[in-house]
Amino acid sequence: MIFNKTEINGLYVIDLELKTDERGYFTRVFCKDELAKAGIGFDIVQVNRSLTKKRGTLRGLHYQREPKWEAKIVQCLRGTIYNVAVDLRKDSSTFGKWLALELSEENKKMLYTPKGFANGFQALTDNCELLYFMSEFYSPKHTTGVRYNDPRLNISWPIENPIISDTDKNLPFLD
Repeated sequence: MIFNKTEINGLYVIDLELKTDERGYFTRVFCKDELAKAGIGFDIVQVNRSLTKKRGTLRGLHYQREPKWEAKIVQCLRGTIYNVAVDLRKDSSTFGKWLALELSEENKKMLYTPKGFANGFQALTDNCELLYFMSEFYSPKHTTGVRYNDPRLNISWPIENPIISDTDKNLPFLD
């Protein structure tokens, strides 16, 4: 696993090191020791998998409030997504900043978001499957988010007129 720091403190893009031969490949997608060597303390308490059927569907931007803040590692197993992570840590010098990148079955990249970030994505292909390694259990009473089209964030989503749930359409703005 190769941990690539981003301009947002604590946010990492993870490249996988594939061992390939004529049969295919093998790679490690989680190693607590390698995360610790990169300065990341991460305990998995839950693993989630999702399917997004339609290209253009937008999910997010989601997070859990304290005391249930969650760190997560996201990987796209099938298809391609435009993944966005937003720094919501009020004491951070990068509060309100966001990073976007494509995660796909081809590039096999993963995104590590520490506690205090909202995360969302837009499906760039049909039938996108994602895997989420979570540091906190799902807590419906702590689940919330930030509106995908918040003018303060000014996120450039690649597909206009997204398919989006009523819940996500009505999430609050950052301010």
